Amino acid sequence: MAGLLKSKVIAITGASSGIGRAAAFECAKNGANLLIHHLGTDSTRKDAEELQKSLRSSFNTKSVLFGADLTGEGVAEELIQRTVSTFGRLDTFVSNAGICLPSPAESVTKSFLQRHIDINFTAAYLLTQAATKQFVKQGDGGSVVVVSSNTAVTGVTGLTHYSGTKAGLLGMVNTFAVEKGKHNIRYNCVLPGPTATDMITDFVKDDADRDNMIKRIPFGRLGTPQDLAGAIVFFASDLSQFVTGQHLLVDGACSHYFM
Repeated sequence: MAGLLKSKVIAITGASSGIGRAAAFECAKNGANLLIHHLGTDSTRKDAEELQKSLRSSFNTKSVLFGADLTGEGVAEELIQRTVSTFGRLDTFVSNAGICLPSPAESVTKSFLQRHIDINFTAAYLLTQAATKQFVKQGDGGSVVVVSSNTAVTGVTGLTHYSGTKAGLLGMVNTFAVEKGKHNIRYNCVLPGPTATDMITDFVKDDADRDNMIKRIPFGRLGTPQDLAGAIVFFASDLSQFVTGQHLLVDGACSHYFM
């Protein structure tokens, strides 16, 4: 299959739904082979199996499913090893999995905060570390694409805990890019704004909430998972071969609306 990612091997976390699912579809459309990670529940396994079947029938994509809670001990290394044992190598790792449960700052407990840190930052860090070790071992570079959030660079009520974890990813990417550039490994972030996924239902309680959110987006609509998928493919492809340590806002300019 022709495409920007022909024969590349890409591992994507949180790929059974939302942005991760759209990224998997777009990567497969562009010729990639995939490790499709899901949480490991019955519902996420079913969703991942349906995605795998769709990719196989549409693009003849070679893929493997990997179900696990990414906060588990040793899971990061296991995910990368499963990719390599299946396909022989890894070309791009996409860190997409995360949670976002809104709460006023004064109501955030230590355990609630730690849960967001464990999933949104610590798991992403350990997976990036494991992918980096594999890239260094292979000796011909690689790409890490991290899904952060526009809340990392702009304030949103009720997300002090979440935005902190997502801002941490920006610093992580910056420093990995500097430290590992000598190995020709690239690290970049995409920063979604309000996107039409299941996650946004925690913020949009009714049509009025939805309308108010859209009013703050100059494009006049919510983002879609497909909007993010294109940016992820760019960072995974050779089109971005000299781009590293960058943070790409994909939010319809809502982060700049009041500036």
